[in-house]
Formats: sequence, C-alpha cells, structure tokens
Amino acid sequence: MKPFLLAIYLLSFSWNSFAAQSYSLFLVRHAEKLADSKDPALSICGKKRASQLAEILAKADIKAIYSTNYTRTLQTAAPLSTKQAIVISNYQPNKLKELALHLQHKQQNALIVGHSNTTPMLAKLLSKQTVAPLSEQDYHYLYQVQFINKQAVLTIFQQPLDC
Repeated sequence: MKPFLLAIYLLSFSWNSFAAQSYSLFLVRHAEKLADSKDPALSICGKKRASQLAEILAKADIKAIYSTNYTRTLQTAAPLSTKQAIVISNYQPNKLKELALHLQHKQQNALIVGHSNTTPMLAKLLSKQTVAPLSEQDYHYLYQVQFINKQAVLTIFQQPLDC
C-alpha cells in the first residue's frame, strides 16, 4: 500500500510541474466598431461579440487581460474584465516583440485584444507560424497560442456570432 501512496504523491508533483509549464494566450481583434472615426466605440453587434467572448473564455482561467488604449479594444476586453474582476493592462501596438516576450515570461493564461494588423502579427511572433492577415471585415477569429513545455501550438477558432 505504501508504494501506491508514494506513486500517487510523486504523480501529484509531476502534474503540478506540467501544469506550471502549460498556458494559453487568447488573441482577438476588437469587435465590430461604429462608423469610421479616430477612436470609434463598438457597435451593437460588437458589444454582443464582446459579451460572447467573455462567455467563451469564462472557464479558461484567464489571469491577465491586455488591450491597446483605444475605445474599441477596451470595450471588447471589458465584459471579461468585469466578469473575472481583472484589471485591463495597456500595451503599445507598435511594440509587439516586447509584448510577446512579456507574455512568454509571465507564463499565464491571458486575453490580448488588438487590431486587424496587430493580432495576426502577434500570433505569428508567439507561435512562429505563418498567420494570414485579417481584412477590415474579419471580426470573428479567436487565436489560441498554447504553450506546452515552451512549445507553441496555434489554434484558430471562429466565434459563432453572425450580425
């Protein structure tokens, strides 16, 4: 019986070791915005998409949320921020390499909200895979970059919302 208990005890440590080396980064472009202006807010459809994103990631054990300092990205991150009581951290969209290094150093589940040009770029930096650019009409993609023992695996999902 004692060898069995010892095996269970040792497995619990190896499981914690594995879990500590595994985390996921979720990247999205901001949701649908209102008319073109310098800093537009989300449209009604965009607000629905942001709420849906919060529901999708509700059980993803998100520990941090990052957004650029634009109304549309902050509003996309807000429902999850409110639901999980996580303060949104701002990042500079022109410093994606620094952000990628920061995220890899933190090694925690996080949501990163960006733009049509920055989100695929950040996914590529993190995963080291080719990522297709987004058009101005692409709002439904959710990128997951999962790190398992420092190896990145990129999965691209589509949010099931049609507006």
